[in-house]
Amino acid sequence: MANRKSKNNRLEIFFETLAVSLTRFSGSTTAFVLAVTSVILWIATGPLFNYGDGWQLVINTGTTIITFLMVFLIQRAQNKDSLATHLKLDELIASLSGASNRMIDIENISEQDLEIYRKQYHNLSQLFEKEKDIKRSHSIEDSKPKRKRKETVK
Repeated sequence: MANRKSKNNRLEIFFETLAVSLTRFSGSTTAFVLAVTSVILWIATGPLFNYGDGWQLVINTGTTIITFLMVFLIQRAQNKDSLATHLKLDELIASLSGASNRMIDIENISEQDLEIYRKQYHNLSQLFEKEKDIKRSHSIEDSKPKRKRKETVK
């Protein structure tokens, strides 16, 4: 069992390293020049193959495979960047006194709940505009409408 975990871990490390390397390379000038050169060579070989179906199939197949793999590389990079950004923001929220700690890990709540928060922050921004006092601080609770208490009759 331990040997199996070790192999899986090594395989994960290999693919992680490969994905990071390919992601870096795919965004480089060298990769762009290589892609442009490939297209130019493909166009240049057109007359040799009489611009036939096989000639077109080469570029179509190549670009389809590269595009298919790049979608996964881009999504992986985006997921990693998004996670890192969330962790950095969580750290900032956690370290600020007076910040609403309920915003930590907010990316895991429903879209309906996110919309409620968006409306509350919109209300808060309107409150700032009314006051015109940039030094005054408000919490998210200030954005909620105040309920009127019912007066009891004595």
